[in-house]
Amino acid sequence: MMENKKDDKLMKLPRLGRWLSWVDKPGSSNKIFIGLILVCFVLLCFDLIYPKHGYVEIENIRGFYSLYGFIMFAGLIFLATLLRILIKRKSDFYSPKDINSEKYPNDDIDPVNHHD
Repeated sequence: MMENKKDDKLMKLPRLGRWLSWVDKPGSSNKIFIGLILVCFVLLCFDLIYPKHGYVEIENIRGFYSLYGFIMFAGLIFLATLLRILIKRKSDFYSPKDINSEKYPNDDIDPVNHHD
């Protein structure tokens, strides 16, 4: 009985949602991680197979773009971490002028019940 409810929920999703429904299951993040590693490895193997004709000599080195992409991506992550330290603000930075910090008098508010 419980499986039918789960299947009914899946059938209400669009096709892509049904196809990606396995992502919510436990252990699926490990499968995604391993899949990405395999894709990267296959792309590296393809990069090692075909000859390159670059404008600059460093482009002809086997695996250069893979290594360059990894270093730049890791550098971008570290740079973003440092930038976060520099521009981080306290959680109450906007509070003196924030609309959520205003106090409303309870006697001026008329509660409305929408379930009548």
